[in-house]
Parts: sequence; structure tokens; C-alpha cells
Amino acid sequence: MLLKIYPENPSPRHIRTVVECLMDGGIIICPTDTVYGLGCDIFKSKAVERIAQIKGIKAEKANFSFICHDLSQLSDFSKPISNEVFKMMRKNLPGPFTFILDASNNVPKLIQSKKKTVGIRIPDNSIPVEIVRELGHPIMSTSIHDEDEIIEYTTDPELIYDKYKNLVDIVIDGGYGDNEASTVIDCTGVEPLIVREGKGILI
Repeated sequence: MLLKIYPENPSPRHIRTVVECLMDGGIIICPTDTVYGLGCDIFKSKAVERIAQIKGIKAEKANFSFICHDLSQLSDFSKPISNEVFKMMRKNLPGPFTFILDASNNVPKLIQSKKKTVGIRIPDNSIPVEIVRELGHPIMSTSIHDEDEIIEYTTDPELIYDKYKNLVDIVIDGGYGDNEASTVIDCTGVEPLIVREGKGILI
């Protein structure tokens, strides 16, 4: 299904349709403030494994991140963070960043890295944020950006739908996406470390 949702004013009925799909173990493709991403309920392990299969990687070796609706959800899914890291996140989120934190026991094993860390995103796009708010817990997200493909595949939702319609349950058309991924910052060491330069510039 290709589902049009307007980021300026997401239809509650359409958001509910997406959430029901996720609760049933479905897979979606959703816009963020960077590239479009594959997503599922973090607690549906079969859906997580299906996404890993689509990407051609093993779930336990993937570095999946997930989307929270705001910083209040952090305490449920990460170990306590320093005041310095919290201030940095508060200044820069919502925004095009992935912050790597130490995972709490609430994070399903398939989504944790081997180092027991997890990437957290709060995108500056109301569509994924409203989906997470309605669902009541985060969704897993991994970009469908592929270096080997023509650029339109990552930005035009109709082309994305043509490619993935037999692999996922819903493709959300939230307008053209970006073709630059998030900036990734590892906050698990003594000092925060930028491990991938992307769209986000720290303030």
C-alpha cells in the first residue's frame, strides 16, 4: 500500500492505519528528516529479521537504530547518560542525528549491537514522531539508502514503492526525501565522538 501522509498535518486516521500495521508485525517505509527508512515495531522480532533480510544482512550484526518521539523515552531504553550528553541531545533534537548510547535491558537483543549499544533518533519530521507517539514505544529504523542505485530511489516515494511494494506492507508518501543520512555521534565513551558526518551539524 502507498499511503500519502502530509508532514505538516499528519492525518490521525492514516497514522492509526500505520500503527495497526506495525502492531500486526508489519514493515513500513517511512520518511524522516534525512533519507527514507525501513521501519517496524522494535518488539516484533520477526519483522526485525525481515528487514535484515531485505537489507541482506544478519539482524544480530546490523546496527539498527530506533526512533523515539521525544527525549522522555530515553530513560526507558538507554542507561543513564551524563548531563553533558543530555544537554547536547536537547540542543540538537529533533534533528538529523543518530546518538549511540548504552542500551538498557528494555532494548530487544536483535536491535542492540554486540557492544550492547543502540542508536537513538528523534527526527525533525512529524510523520515518524506521530507514529511512535500513537504506538506508545519506539520503532526501529534503518535507511534504504544504497550507494549503488540511482539517486531517485532514495528520494522519490513512488519509485521507492515500485521497488519495495512486494517486500513491505506500507510505503508512506511524505513527499520527496533527502539523500543525505544522519550524523552519527557515539556517546558511549569519555567524550562524544562523531563516527559519521551527515546532514546534522552540532550546535
